Amino acid sequence: MSKKDLHYYLTLPYRVTITPAEEGGYVVSIPDLPGCISQGETVEEAIKMIEDAKICWLEVALEDGLPIPEPTGEEYSGKFNVRVPKSLHRILVEKAKEENVSLNQYINYQLSRGVGYKQ
Repeated sequence: MSKKDLHYYLTLPYRVTITPAEEGGYVVSIPDLPGCISQGETVEEAIKMIEDAKICWLEVALEDGLPIPEPTGEEYSGKFNVRVPKSLHRILVEKAKEENVSLNQYINYQLSRGVGYKQ
C-alpha cells in the first residue's frame, strides 16, 4: 500500500463552509480539518485563502506525522442543474459582478445562506 502524500489529500473533496463575518468579509473553514480556518474580504478571496490554509494544514500534519481525517459523509457530485427565469439569471449575474466573484461562487454562497448552513 502506498503512503498517502500531499497530492492524495489535495484531491479529496473536503467540504468548505463560508459565513459572513460580523466585522465584514467572510470566514471560511474546512470542518473535517480541525482548526483549518481563514477569512477574506470577498467570497472569492476567502476561497483562495482557505485553499492556502488547507495546503499548510496538510503539510504540517504530514511533517509531524499527525493523523489526517478524510472527508466525512456521503459522497455527492456537487453538481446539479437548475432552470431559472431569464430575469433571475440576469439579477444573479449582476450581483456576482458587484461582489467580484463568479456566478457559481455567488449562487453557492446564497444557497448556503438560504438554508441557514453554518459550520
